[in-house]
Amino acid sequence: MKKEFNEISARIRELREVCGYSQKQLAEELGIDESVYAGYELNGENIPISVIYEIANKFGVDFTEIVTGVGAKLDTYHIVKRGEGKSVSRYPGYRFEDLAFRYSHKIMQPLLVTLDPSDKPADLVAHSGQEFNLVLEGSVAVVFDGKELILNEGDSIYFNPTHPHGQKCHGDKKARFLTMIAE
Repeated sequence: MKKEFNEISARIRELREVCGYSQKQLAEELGIDESVYAGYELNGENIPISVIYEIANKFGVDFTEIVTGVGAKLDTYHIVKRGEGKSVSRYPGYRFEDLAFRYSHKIMQPLLVTLDPSDKPADLVAHSGQEFNLVLEGSVAVVFDGKELILNEGDSIYFNPTHPHGQKCHGDKKARFLTMIAE
């Protein structure tokens, strides 16, 4: 039983590091004493379920994925509001193999897209796999499944692109986002 808890703590530690957080920073944001949090990462056996939920929500990862190590299936979309542009500086910490493991798919090379306010909205397209978009600058409107979802700098979205979707600039400033597709 101890091995399972250690695997949970290892996944939490890796998630924290991939997202560019120190133990101290994460402990402060969770409102937990740093030494107590360090103990959670050392031995997941004592980590409260509520803390696992908070960590899952903070980093936009499914709770079950942290506990079991098995990626959740994405049926439609999942928006991660990281706020304050933190994920912009954190993005280089994501590794292709992490995303590939998450979705059990091959990750394609990231593509940087710049949108101008004068650009016409992109045609709606659909394709197989999973798609990840991270807004680096400005604001992007993702038209998806009949809805318009507004993403601001630092927000990211994972979605199932078999549903027709497209992106356009939102607002009067240029927008830039990084997109990756898992086939």
